[in-house]
Amino acid sequence: MALVYGHNDLKKGVVVEIDGAPHQVMESSHVAMGRGAGVMRTKLKNLVTGAVFDKTFRAADKVPAADLSKVNMQYLYNDGDNYHFMNQDTYEQVALGTVIIGDMGKYIKEGTKAIVLFFDENPISLDIGNNVFLAVASTEPGAKGDTATAALKPAKLETGHEVMVPLFINEGDVIKVDTRDGKYLERQK
Repeated sequence: MALVYGHNDLKKGVVVEIDGAPHQVMESSHVAMGRGAGVMRTKLKNLVTGAVFDKTFRAADKVPAADLSKVNMQYLYNDGDNYHFMNQDTYEQVALGTVIIGDMGKYIKEGTKAIVLFFDENPISLDIGNNVFLAVASTEPGAKGDTATAALKPAKLETGHEVMVPLFINEGDVIKVDTRDGKYLERQK
């Protein structure tokens, strides 16, 4: 029997199926309607298209949970159009397009471990974590004493993506980058 959510269960992070597609609850707030029953106002994100919209649920509404599966995968290579991943348990390969990969393509390199989210046996999203460690491929050399200021300089990473780093970072250094906003976090110790 499939899991069904009532309107009070629609909290942030819950994934439900609406019109045959998975939707994640981004925000929710319960609103009392005076004499009537309360409603749950939600902001939903379609996990297939990325569209975000508002939807209100009444107390009598029931919404089925989306049947999602998470698969541990490893990034193999990019053929120009698709990013190829391998299931770490079955060794099956799956190709993900740039629509699914999105900005994560800036931060993955060969061998990167990832979680691919599947809906109805079709991949719909990729999760590589909130931060990754990448080597600096090229940047201007730092000078002695550059650790005292908060000035930044551009650095090209091994994936080809460019980030702003402190002046003391040199070529070959491995740095931690936040995948949500693309900012430098720290140099690997």
